[in-house]
Amino acid sequence: MSRHHRRVHRLLLVVALTGLSSLAIASPSVGKRTNGGGYTLVQNATLVSPGDASPRGAEASSTGPDPFTWGAIDFAVPPGLKLRRLTNLSTDYKFVVGSCWGGSPRFEAWVNDGTSTRKIFFYIGPPPDYTGCASAVYLTSGNLAAPTSQVDASQIGGSAYEPYSDVQARFGDYTVTKVTLGVDGGWYSNQTVDFDNTVVNQQLVTYEG
Repeated sequence: MSRHHRRVHRLLLVVALTGLSSLAIASPSVGKRTNGGGYTLVQNATLVSPGDASPRGAEASSTGPDPFTWGAIDFAVPPGLKLRRLTNLSTDYKFVVGSCWGGSPRFEAWVNDGTSTRKIFFYIGPPPDYTGCASAVYLTSGNLAAPTSQVDASQIGGSAYEPYSDVQARFGDYTVTKVTLGVDGGWYSNQTVDFDNTVVNQQLVTYEG
């Protein structure tokens, strides 16, 4: 990808993330369906069968460009969890429609500095542009919260691409209020992604419960 196209890609990514942030904050309870397995399905997210060599998984979709839709899975975290203690985010994922682009799909860690809540983004797909994911086959993201993982901490005063260890060193006292796994690339083209075996720290979510 040329330097010019990379700049365009990052600009579109910022526009998309800003739009989703506004939507999610403005409508925090719309379309939520809580399950007994430590997760909540939000907007265009549902359970599907089968999962990754299992009876069930979760599916999130995003369509657009107008009207723009998105889907996500919210995960419960222990009260008072500090960012320095968030050390494992991973999932199996399969593209049913589309591919990865525009920062979607991704994990989001919602963090509070004592005054306001903002997000850190952990993108799924081949770095550094997170595009070109295979379709119709389950892949694993690996641990996106490893010390060397590149994350986007631009909302909290970091940069768009920096090692997670650097973010934890500067913002480790921030409190993690929620972790989400979302799909919102429909502004570019339709996306549908299946997820299974999602890990948030020591919690494994198989979507069977």
